[in-house]
Amino acid sequence: MSASEEPTITKRLVLMGAAGVGKTALIQRLLCERFEHRHRRTVEDVYCLDVHSEDHHLHLEIVDTSGSYSFPAMQKLRIQQGDAFALVFSLAELETFQEVERLREEILRIKGKNAVPIVVVGNQIDRIPGLKLESGKHVAQQTSAIVELQWQNGYMETSAKLNYKVQHVFEELLRRDNRQCALSPTLERRRASMQPEPRKRQPRKKPNNCILS
Repeated sequence: MSASEEPTITKRLVLMGAAGVGKTALIQRLLCERFEHRHRRTVEDVYCLDVHSEDHHLHLEIVDTSGSYSFPAMQKLRIQQGDAFALVFSLAELETFQEVERLREEILRIKGKNAVPIVVVGNQIDRIPGLKLESGKHVAQQTSAIVELQWQNGYMETSAKLNYKVQHVFEELLRRDNRQCALSPTLERRRASMQPEPRKRQPRKKPNNCILS
């Protein structure tokens, strides 16, 4: 089957959470290998990524939602349209987990109690002083227990700043939605296409020499 004949499957991955927890930073790190230190308020952005496998073409729409309460109708619409959800909070500000709890309840209310692919993401682990990232221990152990044991959802701790386990979040979302995909080749091609071509040096024109007699 040629690439043009591959069936296209569209999946919407929706990132939600309080303002300033790093939703945009996670997406930009994944797609562009870029991290901006300054927080910029998001209303809503949609990023697209096309992944080709042996038997189908996966069109991913990654939705970056607002952390503001100003757009409840837009939030409800994105929950209705979403296929899998990353609920993001800050490990440096654990009170932001309360918004994760609220959003999860809203998702289950709108989508029903059936198995909704949800991964809870504790971001900004780089802001925890003295932590060894590869220790394998969760910073928020009580929170991870609630998510994994009570809610039966996925749980990950990340750093968009350090590019720590960012890609794992999106692969886990797809896995929970029964889509096993290797994102690395697609991301490498995307990033390569975003690199500006080196500018060719133009030969310098020699000035016309004038001899005055």
